[in-house]
Amino acid sequence: MIKNQFIKISSLIVLCLIGVMACSSASEDTVETTSGTLHAAFAEFNKEATTIYLDGSNVVIETTGLPNHETVYWGSGNSLYRDEPTVNLTPSIISSNNNATTIRVDATPNLTGSTVATNFNTIGIAVSGASIFNDQEGGGPLDQAAASLDWTGAHIGPGVYHYHLEPKAFSNDDDKLVGILLDGVFLYGRKCNSTGTYPTDLDVSGGHKSTTQHSDSNSEYHYHIINELYSTTGSYLAFAGPYQGY
Repeated sequence: MIKNQFIKISSLIVLCLIGVMACSSASEDTVETTSGTLHAAFAEFNKEATTIYLDGSNVVIETTGLPNHETVYWGSGNSLYRDEPTVNLTPSIISSNNNATTIRVDATPNLTGSTVATNFNTIGIAVSGASIFNDQEGGGPLDQAAASLDWTGAHIGPGVYHYHLEPKAFSNDDDKLVGILLDGVFLYGRKCNSTGTYPTDLDVSGGHKSTTQHSDSNSEYHYHIINELYSTTGSYLAFAGPYQGY
């Protein structure tokens, strides 16, 4: 009887050890197969509008395109509607417009020296979830559309709600994150986090390499909104290009 009990207890101990080893092995496999983690800057993006995840060597950003700030383009009656009587409204409003956009960017931008000009439509996604456009409007200079831009440098015309200028709703003469562009490079406000002042070493794209509040004390290449008033808009261009990260 005692012998049988001893055998049963021994068997249970062996089974438990096997289970522990199996769990340990599974945990190790999970760690080993992890493809990476998202850049810390993505934590700044509007979680109600964006879904951001890694897909191999790419970051996928899916957005509803619906910003989490006030604008006249929400339309009267919306809780985020802001009366802006001086804005020459375009026909559409956000709540009746399809603003959804998905972009894929390199998780590690290819900064090998090649540059690519920006094009029309979405050139990046802002932290608010809305699109970023370049310095053109309808094939011409942006100043011809300046009257339709809201208080934060954005409008609908045509297509999605998008920013052309410094988005004052979440970055106004500061070092805050503005968004990410199609080449996988982050765009920040007019000031540099590493110095607290306007950077003086920007390249032709408005970029340079320094630490940011999201780079864990490591220098990395990023863009800034250039601290020069643009034409008749009385504000600052979000990004004109060219991209450096292709």
